Amino acid sequence: MIVMPALRHAAAGAAALLLALPVPAASAAAVAEPTPPARSFVDPARLDRSGTQVQPLRGAPELPSVSALSWLVADAGTGEVLAARNAHRPLPPASTLKTLFALTALPHHAPDERHTVRDEELEGIGEGSSMVGVKEGFTYKVSDLWNGVFLSSGNDAVHVLAALNGGWESMTKQMQEKARSLGARDTRVVSPDGYDAPGQVSSAYDLAVFGRAGLQDPQFTRYCSTAYADFPAGGWSYGIVNTNRLLTGADGVARYPGLIGVKNGYTSNAGNTLVAAARRGGRTLVVSVMNPQGGGGFSVYEEARELLDWGFDAWGRVQPVGSLKPTKDLRKAPGTAPSPESVQAQAQSQSRAQTQDQAKAQAKAGPGTGAGVQAAAAGGHGAAKDAAPSGGASGLPLALVGSALGAALSLWLWRRFGARGN
Repeated sequence: MIVMPALRHAAAGAAALLLALPVPAASAAAVAEPTPPARSFVDPARLDRSGTQVQPLRGAPELPSVSALSWLVADAGTGEVLAARNAHRPLPPASTLKTLFALTALPHHAPDERHTVRDEELEGIGEGSSMVGVKEGFTYKVSDLWNGVFLSSGNDAVHVLAALNGGWESMTKQMQEKARSLGARDTRVVSPDGYDAPGQVSSAYDLAVFGRAGLQDPQFTRYCSTAYADFPAGGWSYGIVNTNRLLTGADGVARYPGLIGVKNGYTSNAGNTLVAAARRGGRTLVVSVMNPQGGGGFSVYEEARELLDWGFDAWGRVQPVGSLKPTKDLRKAPGTAPSPESVQAQAQSQSRAQTQDQAKAQAKAGPGTGAGVQAAAAGGHGAAKDAAPSGGASGLPLALVGSALGAALSLWLWRRFGARGN
């Protein structure tokens, strides 16, 4: 039959045409990076604004009314800030600064290491400081000293541990460097134990950064979540209790379910401060509260409780307003939206690489070879998949391919049968 040879010739022509056509390429934006979910993008500059920052979605619970000068609620896992008020306002941190002290000094000495305290190591402790009862001439394990720091907020224990890590001035510089490495730029360290000192400040943002970082260290987490411990005193010991009432339920403050820690503080200049973390339903939140203006001395715990409750209820129903991750980590994180400049630069770089690959393939195949044949010879199906060609022909519509095949078939039929009719 005449039709079958015609179809065979058309099929052969179609195969040749398809081989010569370039493989459609994705758009520049798609090549660079897929568009992330909207809620993954965070704007670090938003937390620089004064006042309350929150982006509720449908069904989000209303924020509690708290009196603290500054506070923040964040997801300890992802670092996303769910809500905050005056997050970067510089305020005296009191003993919550001991979280930064622990982050800096903890890795340098094993818990079972023993140290005999010298008299000079206890010099310079501020008047009215909280103490755990460290005595010169007594030998303590490093873990005992850390229990004194976290449970009793002992400035005497801080002074001894600082001496083990280069001394008071060196510890101050180390803590400042550690804060900067974590992206905490509001903190200025003057006295490593958090004792009031001119110019010493931190912020709700920085304290939350320190709390979140501490939760990633098993030693830090163990100390900050310990409610009771025995403290040695020569041939005997006495019990010490964590002063974080949310953890122990002391003084009429109800324990918070799932509380991990982290650290509370108080000075006459700073007022009450608190970094708290809790876990519920597989999620961990960290909150920081600085200097409540209402209620009594325990209002810092009740305001932290309200913020934790809100954070767990608001999970998935608010857009993040910032992140506890350093800005450099935000740029690298896969969940953040790339800038238009980075997308364009990446697309241009890939386009140049693809052009170079095609040039190499053409040189290898030799002169006079069609572009599509060269690509097939150079890499077969794998090359076509891994290095899609660029240029005006890329992404050629299939409708155009069909039109070309139809025209080729019509021309063949005219040449084969049209001559007989003339």
